[in-house]
Amino acid sequence: MRRLRTTADIQDASADPLIRWAAQALSSGGAAWEHRGAVAVHAPSLTRRRRLVLSGPPEGVASLLAAHGRGTNLRPLMERTLAQEVASLMPTPWTEDKPFGWMDRAGTLDPPPDVHWLSTTDGVEPLLRAALPESWAWPGEPGVRRWAGVHANDTLVATAAEAWSSTDVGFMMGVAVHPSHTGQGLGRRVCQFVTSSLLTLYGTCALFVENYNAPAIALYRKLGFAYRDLTTLLPAV
Repeated sequence: MRRLRTTADIQDASADPLIRWAAQALSSGGAAWEHRGAVAVHAPSLTRRRRLVLSGPPEGVASLLAAHGRGTNLRPLMERTLAQEVASLMPTPWTEDKPFGWMDRAGTLDPPPDVHWLSTTDGVEPLLRAALPESWAWPGEPGVRRWAGVHANDTLVATAAEAWSSTDVGFMMGVAVHPSHTGQGLGRRVCQFVTSSLLTLYGTCALFVENYNAPAIALYRKLGFAYRDLTTLLPAV
């Protein structure tokens, strides 16, 4: 089992955007390891969770999980099909938590007109409370870097954030459209703008999405994102 001590080490060990996104944890007390082609990144605080992000061949992932996956409130995160294979290899039982989606894309994307990065977050919180009260990203939260938006009559009616981006994976969160302005394509416009900006800066753009949110998944697919199910494994009680 080999310790990966730098972001470059992680990038050399894994091409998976999920792992490369988690690599940012090395700058905030995290750690990473490689074993038999699998990689694990311990992220003490990433999108509000203490995570162990894993990817690679099931046997290697199982070994990394056995060595580093137990701890108070630690959430081993990986692709759902991988989690099911890994759980079958573990000497003690693990159960699957609620799955959710990861979507990513590379390349370039033209930005839409009339969308911009906001110079102030005024209006973002009221919009989120009206349209997305369960948002993971909020103004002023650690890791949330900036907000884009669309205004109508000087009122912010659509927004999305760059949050928790790593060295080579930009991350989009907090996508919201005011209920009185849905059906006008504003969600697609603000997501296209943020995606275009993050692709230019990082080369890859990614996001989380609820796996039951078919309209959101369809919108992101139209913007070129590919979907995969993620889940968290929990020690069986």
